Amino acid sequence: MSESITPEPTSAPSPGAAPSPGAAPSPGIYRHFKGALYEVVGTGRHSETEEQLVFYRKLYDDYSFWVRPLDDFVANVRRDGYDGPRFVREH
Repeated sequence: MSESITPEPTSAPSPGAAPSPGAAPSPGIYRHFKGALYEVVGTGRHSETEEQLVFYRKLYDDYSFWVRPLDDFVANVRRDGYDGPRFVREH
C-alpha cells in the first residue's frame, strides 16, 4: 500500500516582504536579518512531532543545508537594535 504525500501549503511573499506568521514560505531566496542570503528549498514535518520545518541552504561558504522550525523562520527578532523579521524574501 502506498502512502500519498501532500505538499505543505505555501505562500509567496513579494520581494522585501517577510513570510506571514504560520504560513510556510515558498521556495526562493531570503535575506537573514544579519545580511546573509539563503535559499528556501521547501517545507516538511518532523516525523515524530509533526512540527512544521523549513529546509534551506546557505548561499555562501559551504552552501550547507539547514532545517529550522517554521515558527522560528517566520518570527520577528529583537536583537542589537534590530526589530523585524528574521528572514525577508529577496526574489
